[in-house]
Amino acid sequence: MSTLDLPTLDGPERRVYWAVRDCWTLVRRELVHLIRQPSIIAWQLGFPIVSVLLFVYVFGSAMDVGGGADYVSYAMPGMFAMTMAFGFMNTAMAVAVEKERGVIDRFRSMPMAPSAVVTGRGISDVLHAALDLAVLAAIALVIGWRSDGGLLASLAAFALLLWLRFALIWIGVLIGLLVPNTEAAGNLFALAFPFGMVSSVFTPPSLMPDWLGAIAMWNPVSATAGAIRDLFGNPMPTGGSWIEANALPMAVIWPLLITAVFLPLAVRKYQRLSR
Repeated sequence: MSTLDLPTLDGPERRVYWAVRDCWTLVRRELVHLIRQPSIIAWQLGFPIVSVLLFVYVFGSAMDVGGGADYVSYAMPGMFAMTMAFGFMNTAMAVAVEKERGVIDRFRSMPMAPSAVVTGRGISDVLHAALDLAVLAAIALVIGWRSDGGLLASLAAFALLLWLRFALIWIGVLIGLLVPNTEAAGNLFALAFPFGMVSSVFTPPSLMPDWLGAIAMWNPVSATAGAIRDLFGNPMPTGGSWIEANALPMAVIWPLLITAVFLPLAVRKYQRLSR
């Protein structure tokens, strides 16, 4: 559709057109920043890479997940899920930085769709997450991890990982809009850490104390980790609970619920800034 066609658009159609166009403009802006600052990728991948080296090579020989399962095959899908889970704090930090520097205020002063800043951030972060996954998967292949589930199942597993990341983006956007400054956003990493760690990422919940294992089982990260282990054909020792047996549908339902709650809240908060 060209600019000459715009006069033929009225009401909702015109609003939808500009919402999509403004969103894409902001996505391109984020991609340009990413290309010009590749150090951002290296920084954000630093933690999962160090975690791989630490848990696989330092602690891996002492880890027993039961059933004679190879720990690398168990841990790497969990590492993928943890990387997607922790990514929402990168979103929160980026939004907080732009808010503190007045970038969001400049966006709000422009004749652009109110939802574009939020949705543009979401789409660009999903693309960034896809790049993160590609790099992490390459590292996993180097250290000996393999997917035995077939091409379609493996692609479905990566789609579930991006689905989780997409859902958690809206929590990050909302946090970034709520915190007063970047220092406060950085301090929230201490709260995000248990969200990724108290899960089935590194050890089966059945091996944890009962109360902690119950929390880990119902963690959305555990649902995604369990589902992709199944799709990758990797070992997934479980305690026989309902939530573990239904990891695949829950890996779809959890992100859907998170998106349904936090996406409207993020857009509403953006629209109400400075009010």
